[in-house]
Amino acid sequence: MASYATKVKNDIGRWVESGLVDRATGDALVRDVEANERNGLNFGSILAIMAALLFAAAILILVAANWEAIPRAARVCALFAVIFVGYVGGAVLKQRDHGGFAEALWLIGAAAFGGSIALIGQMYHFSGDEASAVVTWSIGTAIAAAALRSNALTVAAVGIADAWLVMKGFELFRRSEFPHLFITFMAVFWALSFWTQSRAARHLIALSVILYAVLLGFHYESLEVGLVLALVSAALLAVAALAPAASEHIAQLGGRLPLHALIGFLSGMGMVQLDQIDDGGFVIAAAVALAVIATVIVFLGREGRGLRWIAYVGFAFELAVIYLVTVGSMLGTAGFFFAAALILAGLAYAIIRIERRMKSQPAQGAA
Repeated sequence: MASYATKVKNDIGRWVESGLVDRATGDALVRDVEANERNGLNFGSILAIMAALLFAAAILILVAANWEAIPRAARVCALFAVIFVGYVGGAVLKQRDHGGFAEALWLIGAAAFGGSIALIGQMYHFSGDEASAVVTWSIGTAIAAAALRSNALTVAAVGIADAWLVMKGFELFRRSEFPHLFITFMAVFWALSFWTQSRAARHLIALSVILYAVLLGFHYESLEVGLVLALVSAALLAVAALAPAASEHIAQLGGRLPLHALIGFLSGMGMVQLDQIDDGGFVIAAAVALAVIATVIVFLGREGRGLRWIAYVGFAFELAVIYLVTVGSMLGTAGFFFAAALILAGLAYAIIRIERRMKSQPAQGAA
């Protein structure tokens, strides 16, 4: 059965031939349909991609098992055959308007590519560590994503790069230098996500940059890195509140820039509080965090339920941490909560008055 997008494009062609719309308008409509088709996945496509991920996991497990009973040449040829079928077969399905199955085959091809790197290095004892192989896998997947304009491969390239960051950041294999190059990868993949029209990849990149900053802080100075992360995130929150249309036009995150910025702010302030847990700076950082969370709820809470829930969880977490840190002085804890309640109440009263005045100004002007 033809997809909805295919039917619409056929109808547009018929309208152009019958003179109902001109050729330029018809071409513009077709481009719009194709652009929105790339951003959407139906239930069948999602199941196909899930099946592809399971198949990819099976390939990688087989590689890890060494396939001792299969000759080396046969193993290599089998993996290259899977790569060829995955990429070429996916391209053929894409031409026939089976986008979900095409993305699924491309994911299988990318998994086979990663398995080939591991297997060839394993069989022929090439020099290099596992992290370098993962970097090569990520770069190769990104090149395939650019060539095929694949949403799923773009997400996969970012995910593989995240695996490299975790491997190096947590030093799973051996002590080594922190992967500063990761941020360059994210910048390149961010640009790639616009070419492949992968909003999901941009969401993952935003979260990956926050993870990078957190790991960077644990490796170096959590106070300085946390402050920078919190300040940058607060600036993004302000931009999203003051210029929502412009910020969305640049970021194209489906209106979820404030959500990522709030996660970044809470992560940064958490690092600052962890560093200052035995000093007076902890209370100041906690007060700032609570004030910003409350401001976000008031000014940006309407943007989405996810943002509100992140703010609520962050607020509750801040209160719990304050209690645990100051549990030795119950009077001090009660005093802090009392002062914070008064500040928030005053802030809420001021915001309500400002919003009422802003709503009344257009009416007065019209009168």
